[in-house]
Amino acid sequence: MPIYAYRCDECGFAKDVLQKISDPVLTVCPSCGKSSFKKQVTAAGFQLKGTGWYVTDFRGGSAPATGTAPSADSGGSAGGNSTASAAPTPTPTPAATPSDSST
Repeated sequence: MPIYAYRCDECGFAKDVLQKISDPVLTVCPSCGKSSFKKQVTAAGFQLKGTGWYVTDFRGGSAPATGTAPSADSGGSAGGNSTASAAPTPTPTPAATPSDSST
């Protein structure tokens, strides 16, 4: 069951209430008795744990460490480019030879 945060606009009383989603919204303040008790908007109070649910999985576009997501060079990318064709292969330079300028 979710926990909802409530606050009274009249007296400022605040309370977290464990309620079912189908339960009616509370409107009467348990502190002052006025009908100004309102549900607050709060951040989600849960965490997804286990493999594949870490915050770092979807930052920077890198694949997860487990290797479950397809990589860019697997041929499944939308662009069709692989990493081998993206960077040209460097050509070897010839070995240095002694120059003839000493004669």
